[in-house]
Amino acid sequence: MALWGNKDSFASLTGTVTVDYANKIITGSGTTFVTAGISTGDVISIGVGNTFGEAVVAGVTSATQISIASTQFLSGAAISGIAYTVSQKPIYTLGDSNWGASEIYGVDSVEVGLARTTSFAVTHEGWVGVTTYTDTHGNLRVKHEVLVAGGILTTFDAEDDAKFPE
Repeated sequence: MALWGNKDSFASLTGTVTVDYANKIITGSGTTFVTAGISTGDVISIGVGNTFGEAVVAGVTSATQISIASTQFLSGAAISGIAYTVSQKPIYTLGDSNWGASEIYGVDSVEVGLARTTSFAVTHEGWVGVTTYTDTHGNLRVKHEVLVAGGILTTFDAEDDAKFPE
């Protein structure tokens, strides 16, 4: 299990979920947890805009059932028949008061390039926290922080490989 992956949203999610707090089990209706590629360490966010909270996936039992590591970051309210999303965001961001669940994005090099000339420009690819607000003059302001730098090595340097063997 990694501390993070590179997906800020799984595209093929279907159905709704119900949470059994006592047993730390999430049961899906119309879900495809296995074929969607959900795995241990992924983060499930429940409700539109994460209204019911988040949990770390501890295991995928079937297409309609997953276990969660803790209910600590769930709201405590009854959760039945609710929409959900799953990401591979850094698990250490759960419950972080600096960032809401919908303010953390996985940004790749293409997205960095596309945003370069906009208010949403970021300095690096990876997991980025973004907060927006309107200042007293009515101007949009965007703050961002790279939480986990990411990237893909696309070249091979034999000299560096000799200095830093695996």
